[in-house]
Amino acid sequence: MLKLYNTLGKEKQDFKPLDKNVVGLYACGPTVYDFVHIGNLRTYIFEDILRRVLEYNRYNVRHIVNITDVGHLVSDADSGEDKMLKALIREGKELNEESMLDIADYYTQAFKNDLQALNIKEPVVWCKATEHIQEQIDMVKKLLENGYAYETDTAVYFDTAKLKEYGELANLDLEGQQAGISVEKRSDKKNPHDFALWLKLVGEHKKHIMNWDSPWGKGFPGWHIECSAMSIKYLDERFDIHCGGTDHIGLHHTNERAQNIGAFGHPVVNFWMHGGFLTMKADKMSKSKHNFITLQELEKQGYSPLSYRYLCLNAHYRSYLTFSFEALKNSQNALNNLFKEIRKLKKLSAVKIMESQAAKDFKNEFLEIINNDLNMPQALALMWKLVKTEMVDSKEKYNILLDFDNVLGLGFDDIGAEDIKIPKKVKILAEKRDKYRQEGDFEKADFIRKEIESMGYRVEDTDKGTIIIP
Repeated sequence: MLKLYNTLGKEKQDFKPLDKNVVGLYACGPTVYDFVHIGNLRTYIFEDILRRVLEYNRYNVRHIVNITDVGHLVSDADSGEDKMLKALIREGKELNEESMLDIADYYTQAFKNDLQALNIKEPVVWCKATEHIQEQIDMVKKLLENGYAYETDTAVYFDTAKLKEYGELANLDLEGQQAGISVEKRSDKKNPHDFALWLKLVGEHKKHIMNWDSPWGKGFPGWHIECSAMSIKYLDERFDIHCGGTDHIGLHHTNERAQNIGAFGHPVVNFWMHGGFLTMKADKMSKSKHNFITLQELEKQGYSPLSYRYLCLNAHYRSYLTFSFEALKNSQNALNNLFKEIRKLKKLSAVKIMESQAAKDFKNEFLEIINNDLNMPQALALMWKLVKTEMVDSKEKYNILLDFDNVLGLGFDDIGAEDIKIPKKVKILAEKRDKYRQEGDFEKADFIRKEIESMGYRVEDTDKGTIIIP
């Protein structure tokens, strides 16, 4: 039985999908105003593992991810400039709709490139906020009709006092405000926790670039309404799992859940699941704090994206993971050693052989581990146990590892007899070393050799030239 931690119930629960064959899975995508950082990407790795575990259990997964290209204000609530506008100003672009759509497309593609590099499966549906404005307007109408929203001169707000379930997801203390949620005291709100469903082109939002006609005048949707409207469009009024980062619990997902109940009279999502922060020196990685690292920066320093995936697998998805380059280097070395073993096994593997009882035992134990709330650290430990054991024939090991990799997503089936792709920086350093050797400057050449080794590679000088080996 698959057990998953449900943030709403604050415990691991047996997972039973609404449809015995299909799982509806919605994951909050990025606001495409900048590159995502590796802390963001840790959440998408967790969601990819979740999807792979569901598929390993033979469910078909209808996976939906949104792209926020409008409505997400810098406060994460109802004030400040739009994050997309902030990107235009930062990059010196013209302040118009065309530039905003261009910059959204650019960072959307950069995000998709990161997912591909990390071997994260693409969702069944990508959905952009700007392409689903009517669905958002329709949901705001429904909330007004049901008495859960009210209109002011500046916005249409959700009336949190009308919903007794408001705050359940995050255990909010609405009086003492102890859950860390950002509360804005605005003169036109009935209650401090009320949040905008639709913002009008007045006051600080008067010059908002992206805006649409609505029953309440020209304006734009709030950040939270898009996920409610789009998840329900593609997964219906009840679906299985909604994912995101831990930082979504207290505000974004709390408000989504309120919108869902207010519009339809019942909870829409059965399981709410959240990935833990990636931290740097006891602080979460964050663009607002300017302490973030992108995947491209890791690659420039000679690290394989899959080494970062491997690092993330070493911690449970709900726990905090502290990032360091030393830990990443260790992960890259471990992954290179693993790939080396897999190359050896691949040469010995048979296309089809009778599966031994020992092999079946490994597979059964793997299923039990991953079905215990996606326990990837234990899954990795079992994988290494398999690599080292003599209880399973070498010809079987490769096939079992391929089976495990349906969940791990480390690309075992792409490993050939040749070395894994060598990062560009390592190649450039090796070329410099060759140049110094040719010039007789062996001290500098040896210094570069040590630098290459610190990145998880070694160089060997052969009759056919220098070769680089993980």
